[in-house]
Amino acid sequence: MASPRLVEWYHAETAPQRHFADPILFWDETLRDGEQMPGVHFSPEEKLSIAEDLSEIGVAVIDAGIPVVSDQEAQAVHRLAHAGLKAKILASARTVPRDIDAVARSGATHIGIFVAASNVHLQYKLKMTAEEVLKAAVSSVQQAKQAGLHVAFVTEDTTRSPFDFIERLYSAVRDAGADRLVVSDTVGVMTPLTFRWFLQEFRRRLHPKDWAVHCHNDFGLATANTLVALEEGVNVPHVCVNGLGERAGNASLEEVAMALESLYGVRAGLKFDRLYALSRKVEELSGVPVAANKALVGYNSFSHEAGIHTHGILAHTLTYEPLQPETLGRQRRMILGKHTGKAAIIEKLKERNRVLNDEQLTHLLHRVKIFGEAHTKHELHQFLGEYRSIYEHPGITDAEFWKIVDSIDPQGRGRAA
Repeated sequence: MASPRLVEWYHAETAPQRHFADPILFWDETLRDGEQMPGVHFSPEEKLSIAEDLSEIGVAVIDAGIPVVSDQEAQAVHRLAHAGLKAKILASARTVPRDIDAVARSGATHIGIFVAASNVHLQYKLKMTAEEVLKAAVSSVQQAKQAGLHVAFVTEDTTRSPFDFIERLYSAVRDAGADRLVVSDTVGVMTPLTFRWFLQEFRRRLHPKDWAVHCHNDFGLATANTLVALEEGVNVPHVCVNGLGERAGNASLEEVAMALESLYGVRAGLKFDRLYALSRKVEELSGVPVAANKALVGYNSFSHEAGIHTHGILAHTLTYEPLQPETLGRQRRMILGKHTGKAAIIEKLKERNRVLNDEQLTHLLHRVKIFGEAHTKHELHQFLGEYRSIYEHPGITDAEFWKIVDSIDPQGRGRAA
């Protein structure tokens, strides 16, 4: 049976409003912003393992981290930069000379230079004037270009910054040699319609040829906003595997990439059948469980229990699945429980070539429903308790912190007067 088209006529009706770049290059932030998620830490070996998979599936740019942060971070970036991966290895830096030097020494070919641009950041975090920020940004870009690096210039909190300053700042760094301009919705406050306007205004003022977006998920809009940006011609989306990242995370690699291919019919250039395995690897190495209902890679994404749904799926998978699970390297699951119907029972019996009459089927279905409702929740509650204890208090505990303090100052001489 020929499969119905997933992208129907209403998508074609809005096509004239879209301006997709060709090609679209994925810039993955799992090893930098993803690692900044509370409680997450990747060893150099783990970073390399994840980077190898990202490169193999077709990610174009991998942010390996900020080498000036620590010796171990510098070693990790150096290791990735010399691993012979197909993806370009980028390292991040502030607008500080020693940060730029650290990236140059690492062997990375690309650098992401970032500085805050909003008034609240300038006044309370950087304690710098707009002119001081502009001067530091231009100097840093010039230093990086002299070191032979491909330069992406990033402003933190772009979407809450005065547009006149944004225009001056990006124009100045581009004149200084910046290769790529990056717009950041650092605290995830953009709505899709507002972000569309913002990007249109950015394009009208700056006419970027190579530009990227970095969207956070504080209001659950990171993927939607990233897709809007791609519709507006942005050619480099920032993403993280499983949507990892600061606070509520970043735009999800799997969501953005699959939406491009399946909903828009635009080539993402990735090997999708390896995304699920990559998701599981990052889940294990990060220690952050993937939500059961997470889009595409969550455990329940291709699972069906309700009788109406399983009946539809058995008739044609497109009734309740927008794409085949095999596309992502997954398998469909029929869950037996309280909401199960006869169709699922009959399908399950086929696994062992068993056939029951109507009376037996009715009795079996009744038994399955009772058993499903009676299942104890004890193990689930125990798991949730352990999960909460870990993620409500990530990092070192208070007891551990004060133990370290006491080892440094055993007599308590450092007490404030």
